Amino acid sequence: MSANQSRDGFATKLGVLTATLGSAVGLGNIWKFPYMAGENGGAAFLCIYIAATIVVGLPVMISEIMMGRHAKSNAISTWRKVAPDNKLWTLVGVSGVVAAFAIMAFYTDVVGWVFSFIVMAVSGGLNSTDPKIGEAAFSATVSSPMSALLWQWGVLALVSTIIIGGVTKGIEKTTKTLMPILLGMLILVCIRSLTLPKAGEGLAFLFNPDFSKVTGEVVLMAMGLAFFKLSIGMGTMMTYGSYFRNDADVPFTATRVMLADLTVSILAGVAIFPAVFNYGFEPAAGPGLLFMTVPAVFSSMPLGQFFMVIFFVLTGLATMGAMLSLFEVPVAFFIEALKWNRRKATILTAIGLAICGAPATLSFSTMSDVTLFGLNFFDFYDYLSSNLLLPIGGFFIAIFAGWKWGSDKVERALSNRGTLNNQAIISLYSVIVKWITPLLVLAVLLKGLGFI
Repeated sequence: MSANQSRDGFATKLGVLTATLGSAVGLGNIWKFPYMAGENGGAAFLCIYIAATIVVGLPVMISEIMMGRHAKSNAISTWRKVAPDNKLWTLVGVSGVVAAFAIMAFYTDVVGWVFSFIVMAVSGGLNSTDPKIGEAAFSATVSSPMSALLWQWGVLALVSTIIIGGVTKGIEKTTKTLMPILLGMLILVCIRSLTLPKAGEGLAFLFNPDFSKVTGEVVLMAMGLAFFKLSIGMGTMMTYGSYFRNDADVPFTATRVMLADLTVSILAGVAIFPAVFNYGFEPAAGPGLLFMTVPAVFSSMPLGQFFMVIFFVLTGLATMGAMLSLFEVPVAFFIEALKWNRRKATILTAIGLAICGAPATLSFSTMSDVTLFGLNFFDFYDYLSSNLLLPIGGFFIAIFAGWKWGSDKVERALSNRGTLNNQAIISLYSVIVKWITPLLVLAVLLKGLGFI
């Protein structure tokens, strides 16, 4: 049996969709998108984000999945197979693995905060209409060294347990269960939010655009968010692509994931903003919107504790799909490159993350004064991945798919060797990934470097 035949993979088309969607859906939808929309004019930001997703996020996602499925390998070895004549392309894969590791080093902190808030919501510790109560709870969570570390380690243990189960029995089985539950809970909270007396004000904020608030800075932020939210440039889609079935329609699947991801983001806005406006809170509350404003908002409504618990549980579910895809990137590399078994690769990855992630966890307590390039470890990991490694990876992926790999190979890969009648879609993809996506991604990178 060949190596490719013996590789684990997604067993069903539904598994392909839910796993890929689970990778894209995360805190970017429930946390980052709502507060960024709140800070940048609501609907105007939404319109720019949709456009950025179509011309920046989607082409790179299709490229990653296409290359991963073609190579049937991890994020680094894929480059060795698609570009055997130039080893420098392998550095793009290395960048993706490093980015995934750096993101997990601080993302596990935020996921730990979410799970701690689930416990506090269940116990009634967040039942107050005063945002300062949520602020105090958040401060206590992040400033307690041992408590913060234990939550992070708990997240690592939970994700490791699923990853050890494998692609089919671990990742696919979990995401097929979690995604419908997440969507159902989100719709339930939306329905409750829409029944509030002043829900129309929140909907107007989210869907009535004011383009006077759109600046070049807002456009660049929207493009950067498209990278963060769709899990591209970090090796996750390339790794998951390697598990795709050979008969999967890559452009169609990627588009469905993009649309579903966008739908979840909009539903999160519908869940939050009507309630925020109804009770007179500030929509531009920034990153604290999830942990400080949301508890006060839900505490203000009848059955508030119930819906608060539901909201934080669905937020926790949203984090799991993203964590699984990020975790699988280094694990797949260790399994294939170092010939480790899945259990060993998973456990050692978790230990490495616990060690490298501890400085990020302690950035709000005992290591708050320790900095790298003027940033604490939490912010440094975030800056390194979001502002540098993700756009670098996305730029070179677009350049390779658009200019280097060859139109004949792209057409064979995306048409499943001619079995799909999608030449018009392939032609449109080729134009965008060649002429538009690289320029826009380059602008995101230059902004991250401070040149724009």
